[in-house]
Amino acid sequence: MADAQIRIFSGTSNPDLARGIGAYLGLPVGAMHVFRFADGEVGVRIDESVRGLDVFAVQSTCPPANETLMELLIIIDALRRASAARVTAVIPYFGYARQDRKIKPREPISAKLVANLLTTAGADRILTVDLHTGQLWGFFDIPLDHLPARMILGDYFRSLAIEHPVVVSPDIGGVKRAREFAQYLGAPLAIIDKRRDRPNQVAEIVHVIGKVYRRTAILVDDIIDTGGTLTLAAEALVKRGVRGVYACCTHAILSPPAMARIQRSPIEQLVVTDSIPVPDDKRTSKLAVIPVAGLIGEAVQRIHAEQSVSELFGASRVMQPATEGE
Repeated sequence: MADAQIRIFSGTSNPDLARGIGAYLGLPVGAMHVFRFADGEVGVRIDESVRGLDVFAVQSTCPPANETLMELLIIIDALRRASAARVTAVIPYFGYARQDRKIKPREPISAKLVANLLTTAGADRILTVDLHTGQLWGFFDIPLDHLPARMILGDYFRSLAIEHPVVVSPDIGGVKRAREFAQYLGAPLAIIDKRRDRPNQVAEIVHVIGKVYRRTAILVDDIIDTGGTLTLAAEALVKRGVRGVYACCTHAILSPPAMARIQRSPIEQLVVTDSIPVPDDKRTSKLAVIPVAGLIGEAVQRIHAEQSVSELFGASRVMQPATEGE
């Protein structure tokens, strides 16, 4: 049943997801106009009263990241100035998360900067899906609720009834994520040790740690950008005798030439969520898209009711079917 004290507003980055969250809650998306001035500045106008209401602003900071982030900051400021009682920034994909530490001297920690900007804009709370690293929690001085996507992705792979699966982390940094996914599926874990000198450079596979021979591999990652590391990992696994390779990720950035690489690769199917909208020209027979509106909608409902969000991870969930590419 819809709650009159909740409002859902959407930026321009992922309006379909916002509508899905609203549908789960039985609410329409709030009336808001986002526009651009002639010089490219972002303008926002809230077209309904939000005074005293619990407001959730949905916006993935996906490409173009600078545009979507600035838009979100201005939306939050507009809602705060319109006297909303609480503003929660619902950020299914948190951009700049990969810039979470200094690797070399004189580099920024941009993820911390973004956290500061969101707080300064007036956000009271953050709700996000699959942060790139756990340390990002510590960048925020306001409450943050984190939703792991392993449940909905894991349920999809359970439905496939894959024989002798092995969950594979494509790098050392993703071991914790892959281990939790493996535990959810009741499958063993393997790890790929890779080397990469620069961001977006194709990595070099050094070792595959774990038993993968004559098993079906499921590569698990949180972000797929150009797809170079993923496809290289799939080829390395085939050389080591796997029966087949699947892959999944939460945030499908899929910058060119990602889909071309995936189409040429031995990956049988890539399973992603719609935390970032996947355009029609990237939807192929190898791609399956799982909606996260139900997961986020349930979390929104619990936040509004001051209930535990973490209990959601062990509770029964309403699942929506994946939509496969043509």
